[in-house]
Formats: sequence, C-alpha cells, structure tokens
Amino acid sequence: MPSVARQSFRNRYDAVVIGGGLGGMTAANVLARAGRRVLLAEQHFKLGGLATWFKRGQRVFDVSLHGFPVGMIKSCRRYWNAEIADSIVQLKDIRFDNPMFSLSTTFDRTDFTRLLVERFQVKPEAVEEFFDVARRMNFYDDQSLTAGQLFERYFPGREDVVRLLMEPITYANGSTLEDPALSYGIVFSNFMSKGVYTFRDGTEDLILLMQKELEKNGVDLRLRCPVDKIVIGKHKQVEGVSLAGRTIKTKAVVSNANLLGTIFNLVGEELWSKDFVEQARAVRLNNSSTQVYMALKPETPIERGQCGDLLFCSTAPAFRTEALLSRDITSRTFSFYYPDTRPGLGRCAIVASTNANYDDWAGLSKEDYAAGKRDLIDGAVASLEKYIPDVRQRLDFVEAATPLTFERYTRHIAGASFGTKFEGLAVSRDLPERIAGLYHAGSVGIIMSGWLGAVNYGVIVANDVDAFLMRG
Repeated sequence: MPSVARQSFRNRYDAVVIGGGLGGMTAANVLARAGRRVLLAEQHFKLGGLATWFKRGQRVFDVSLHGFPVGMIKSCRRYWNAEIADSIVQLKDIRFDNPMFSLSTTFDRTDFTRLLVERFQVKPEAVEEFFDVARRMNFYDDQSLTAGQLFERYFPGREDVVRLLMEPITYANGSTLEDPALSYGIVFSNFMSKGVYTFRDGTEDLILLMQKELEKNGVDLRLRCPVDKIVIGKHKQVEGVSLAGRTIKTKAVVSNANLLGTIFNLVGEELWSKDFVEQARAVRLNNSSTQVYMALKPETPIERGQCGDLLFCSTAPAFRTEALLSRDITSRTFSFYYPDTRPGLGRCAIVASTNANYDDWAGLSKEDYAAGKRDLIDGAVASLEKYIPDVRQRLDFVEAATPLTFERYTRHIAGASFGTKFEGLAVSRDLPERIAGLYHAGSVGIIMSGWLGAVNYGVIVANDVDAFLMRG
C-alpha cells in the first residue's frame, strides 16, 4: 500500500468513514450496499481496530479477548455475508477458578440457572426473575439503578454470585458495579441467549473476508491514511476531511475514532457550543488492558479438556473492580486457541488478558517500562503453571502488550479498550444535532462496545447517514 501522499482519491464522496474498526467497516459496508460512494480511511496498515492480530514468524496471535454473543451470527449474515456468519462457532467450555468456587459452564441461561440453583443454592424464582429483568432492559430504562444495586436486590449478600455473574462482563466491556444496571443487563442477557462465540479461523481471516466484501461493494479503502481534520463549514455542517495536505469533499463523516478524539482533535473545541463542551468533558474514558501472548511449540500441544476455551482465574478473595485494574495482578482471563478451531495455526496459542489503568503505565522510564512488561509476562506464565505445570518448557514465544501498546496502534486516547463510559453514548448520538453530517460509530456506552456492539452501532449510524443523504 503506497504512502498516503501518493494515494489517489476522488474529489468528492457521499460519505467518509474515519477508522477501520468493526463499527467503521460495517458502516462503510452498509452505506456502499445502499449505493453510496464511500471512502474508508484507516491510519494503521491494516483494518480491524482492536479486532486484530499480529504475526511473529509462523506464529499468529489474536489481540484482545474475542468472545461475543450469538447475535453476531445474525448481524454478520445480514450486514456482511454468509461465509463470515458460517465461520462463527461456540466456545462450550468456559471455566472459573477462584477462592470462592471452581466450575465449568457453557455460559448460557440454562446452565447458569442450573449452577445458581444447584451449586449456589439460590431460589429458582429469584434466578428466573433476575434473568427476565436483565433481558427486558433497554437504553430508555432507569439509569440510576447500578449493577451493584441490581445484584443486591436479587442476591443480597452473595458476593460469590456477583463474582460469577459480573466478572466475565467486566472483562468483556469494562463494566463495574457502579455503572448503570442496564449497561450490564443488556450485555449479560445477550450472552445468556446461547453462550459465547468466536470466529473459527482467526481474526486475520475474518478481517480479510470483510476487506474483500468492502472492495466488492465498491468501498474506496485507504490504509496508512490518517485524517488530520474534519472540515466544518460556517453553518456548522460537514464539508470534507483534510488528509495528506488536501481536502476531500463530502457531506457526511462517520468517525470510528475515540469519541473525545473526534470532538476535540478531529473537529476542535472552538467549533462546539460551551454547553456541549462541558457535556463532552464530563464523559469518562473506559479502562485499558494488558495482554500476554504465548505460543506453544508445535510438538507440545495441550488437550482441550485440560483448560477449556476461556478460563477466568483469580487469587483475589472477592470480586473488586479496583483489584481487576491493579498493577498487582490477581485476576486474569486465559483464551486458549487450538488447531481445530484455528486450522492455520499449527500449534496452540494462549492469550492472558487483564484490565488495566493507563496511568499506571504512562510516564514510566524506558527501564521501568521494560521491567513492567517482564513482570507482566512472568506473572502470566506463573499463573498458567497451575493449569499446565510444564508450560515454561512448552513455550516457543512470549510477548506482552500494555495500555501504551493499544494507544500506539489504535490511537485510542489513554489506550481505552472499551471507548467511554455509559454517558458517552448520548454525546455520540448528539453529534449530528450539533454539526450536520457528523456521526460517530466508535466504542461508547458499554452496550455499544465489544464485537457485536461495534457491528450493530455501525449499522445504526450507517442508516442515519443514508437518511441524512436522502434528505439532500
């Protein structure tokens, strides 16, 4: 792919999408299918955003924790193609191991009901009512009720039940007990429909299939193509984007960048009203992550029954949000990748994920940062030895990523893995009311984060853009 300065562009597009994460790609695809001329400009050298991968020799690693609800199949079939949808498979062995309990589950409503009633001795009517309430939650519900208050209502004093129900969702989208209950309930009930799913052949194949679909539908794809500014006219309407020293004209822009980066960097504070700036400044970024990527030697595979597909393990005595974010790591999620679900892998790979605070890593000296990464790796391997005692002898390659890694490659402010907290969704949806033709489809509001949330938000915003363009 040539440098941005050498790339050719149309003088005008119906819509420009800034950023090629799942939300941006889906928005571009939906608009192109509707007959719109679309430019998709991605600053990185490949598409995917945080739904991505990297290679080290013959080793391939998926970045981030790749589990999503069954609804991803329907969304991919409808807004992408059947080949993508048919490559989505269920992860059937989800494990928990902590001082409160150790168990395995298929992570769906039927099995969770069985566990809560038989293992945790919760009354069946309380379990059923909890699931029904979570399933009925939507964006327009009462936002004052917190997730912690919801649990206390149905499972008073049961920290073990809270841990079972809350910990996986915290890893999935950064939810805390202090966040609105509906932001937890919507995501939880999506998973409870039929369990956890992933893309069978790896993220690299998924993004390749999506890229082919975008090209087939006529999207003008440009990699290594950072947008410097969104050009706004004197009547507060989108006129184009500035990149590589030139202006590309368009009536509509979909930013798949970080919400605060879109408002204050791509547009600029001076172009917003004082009240909107105050509202945007009040939006909190979500947390970041750390990850350790481990490849096993081809001749030393592990059996699926030994560790399962996902393992939520912890030495912490109870579930605490601050403990999950601490540099003193006590809780990790291990994702296991086997050759049968990754035919091109040729070996087993393991990714250890933890939530993290950006400020704990930013500002470190070069030496302290390197030492922090070594500690991150050593801690992950030591934790894994409980489940694979000889894992150190089996390892072929190990690498680590920190919040600074995610910031570097995605340009997310503070390396935010899940965009913004819940209040960001209202600000994101308000952009076109403030500047005509400006839309945002990034990860916001917890319920619009993760793979399924990103895809569906891209669809929602694409339909808004198409309606806007139809109005002329």
